[in-house]
Amino acid sequence: MSLRVDHLTKTYQSAGQTLTVLHDVSFDLQAGDSFAIVGPSGSGKTTLLGLCAGLDRASSGSVWLNGVQLDNLNEDQRAAVRNQHVGFIFQNFQLLPTLTALENVMVPLELRGTRGAERIARDLLGRVGLADRSHHYPLQLSGGEQQRVSLARAFSNRPAILFADEPTGNLDEDTSITVENLLFDLNREAGTTLVIVTHDLELAAKTQRMIRIRGGHVVEERGNGEKEEGGKGERRMEKS
Repeated sequence: MSLRVDHLTKTYQSAGQTLTVLHDVSFDLQAGDSFAIVGPSGSGKTTLLGLCAGLDRASSGSVWLNGVQLDNLNEDQRAAVRNQHVGFIFQNFQLLPTLTALENVMVPLELRGTRGAERIARDLLGRVGLADRSHHYPLQLSGGEQQRVSLARAFSNRPAILFADEPTGNLDEDTSITVENLLFDLNREAGTTLVIVTHDLELAAKTQRMIRIRGGHVVEERGNGEKEEGGKGERRMEKS
């Protein structure tokens, strides 16, 4: 699925003043691209992800998702586009606490009326190494296990584009690497377009393309084949 972002600006009114959190951001992604949006806390990167996914409206500019201009749609229409084409992974996992791991993965399949939902969910849990944890509830799982459940859930509907907001933000380094490897492996297998919001430069360096945001402005872009500089052996974070 292609994603086109054209001169996006987002402003808010606060205490009688206009606060601009994104300034004239543009980029294009093609189906299967992996892309990172990097920046410190408060830089506007999560706002940008929300606009790209149709969770919010820009003050000016446009977003095209698979050729559909999201800013021309109402909330119900944008929700229908998300349901059909989009998957999400979040820093805080967002699993339903009263459902087991298996049931959490089955939720989007059942909402769409997919046949064989339980079989698909079991296969995905096995793919992320949790076949023996399928009947455990989120509170009975570690953070890394919960994020692997959320990965299985995100890929259950074979989304055309996957938005991941700080997917390793609550995980230790070793667990982060495990989750990252699963994320990119599943992404390649499914041919999904991947958009990652992160302040982790090591994670961003694994994507094909990257933009860095500070104060709502794009201050750096990296294309295919260009790598981030830095030493090995530690996670490098974008500092505020």
